[in-house]
Amino acid sequence: MERVVITGMGAVTPLGNDVNTLWSRIVQGQSGISHIDTFDTSTHKTRIAGLVREFDADARFGRKEARRMDRFCQYAVAAAEDAVSDSGLSLEQLDKERFGVYVGSGIGGLDTLLEQDAVLRDRGPDRVSPLLVPMMISNMAAAMISIRFGAYGPSLSPVTACSIGNTAIGEAFRLIRYGIADVMLAGGAEAAVNELSLASFSNATALSARNDDPAAASRPFDAGRDGFVMAEGAGILVLESLSHALARGATIYAEVIGYGASSDAYHVVATHPEGRGAAQAMRAALREANVAPGDVDVISAHATSTELGDKSETIAIKQVFGSDAYRVPVTANKSMLGHMLGAAGGVEAIVLAKSLQEGVIPPTLNLANPDPDCDLDYVPQEARRIPLAVGISNSFGFGGHNAVIVLRTFS
Repeated sequence: MERVVITGMGAVTPLGNDVNTLWSRIVQGQSGISHIDTFDTSTHKTRIAGLVREFDADARFGRKEARRMDRFCQYAVAAAEDAVSDSGLSLEQLDKERFGVYVGSGIGGLDTLLEQDAVLRDRGPDRVSPLLVPMMISNMAAAMISIRFGAYGPSLSPVTACSIGNTAIGEAFRLIRYGIADVMLAGGAEAAVNELSLASFSNATALSARNDDPAAASRPFDAGRDGFVMAEGAGILVLESLSHALARGATIYAEVIGYGASSDAYHVVATHPEGRGAAQAMRAALREANVAPGDVDVISAHATSTELGDKSETIAIKQVFGSDAYRVPVTANKSMLGHMLGAAGGVEAIVLAKSLQEGVIPPTLNLANPDPDCDLDYVPQEARRIPLAVGISNSFGFGGHNAVIVLRTFS
C-alpha cells in the first residue's frame, strides 16, 4: 500500500485568506469572530459570526466568472488554487486520470437560493437565473475545481455535515493508499452566514448570544459556554502518494496515516451523550494508523462550544485514551475561528499539519472557568511549544456523522 502525504495547503478563513496568515494568527490566539455587518441583524438573537474578510472574488476570478459561483464555491476554488500552487505540482506532467477531487459543503449555495427565491417572488419566474441549480448544489465546489485543473480522476462531494472535511480527506487518503489515484484535492467549503441559517440555528438554541463580546463568544470546554459561533471559509489540501511526491522533489508537510468513521445512530442534532460514535471513530483511526493511544501527542478537538458536545467529546477521549487522556494536550481551533461547518475539518487539518511541522499547539481561547466535566489539558489561552510526532483531528456532524484522521510528522 502507498504512503500518503500532504504536499500543499490552501485556506480562506475568518483569520486570513492564506495558510501563513491563518497559522500566525491562530498561534497568537487571535479571534476571527466579529459583529455581522453583511446584513441587518437587529431582529436576531445572535448577531456575531466568523466572517471571511478582504476576499475580492471579482479581482480573483473576474466579475463574470465570480457571478457564476456561489460564495462557498468561490472560497473552495480559491483555496484549491492556493493549495496546488503551494504544492508545486506541474499540471502538464500530471497523469490527470489519476488526479481527483473530494471536496464537500454541508449547506451549499444557500445565498444563491435565497437571492433567486426573492427574484421569483418579486419579478416572476421568467427572471429566475438558469444558473440557480448549478450554483446552489453542494457538489459544485468539487466540480468547479475538477474543471479548473482538468482533474479526470474520482470526484466526490461528501455531505456529512460538519465532519465533511475529515470525511473528504479520509476517503481521498484511502484512494491513494490503495493505488487508485496519485494526487487528490480534499477538504470542504461553506458560506452559510445569512439571515435564514442564523435564525434557524439560533432558534434551535445552538448559537452563542454573547453579542456584547464577540471575541469571547466561542468558549470550548468553559463552564460559561452558551453555543457555537457560525463561521465560513474553505480548507483544501493536496494529498499525494509518497512515491509520486518524492519523484518530483515535493515539500512534505505531514503524512496521513489513519482514518476512522462512524455514526452515533442516536439523534438528528445532538451528539451521543456517552460519546459512543466519537470514541468508535477515534479507535478506528488509530487502529488503521497502527498507533497506540499513548503515542498520540496532540488532539485537535471538534469542540464547538456547546454544552453537550464538548462534554461528550471529553467522555469519548477518556474512553479511548484511558489514563493517557490527562497527558495528551487537546486544542480547540473553533475558539478562534468559530464553527466553519463543512469547512471546519479541512481548515483544522491544515492547522494540525502546521502544528506537527512547527512543534506548536495553538491555544484554546476563552477557557477561563473550565467545566468540571471537562477536565483534560485543553492548552488554555496560550500556545504551547513541544515536540510533536502524531496528532489526531476530530470532526463530528449533525445526524451523528463522525470522522477522525491521524497525521504524523514525515520522516
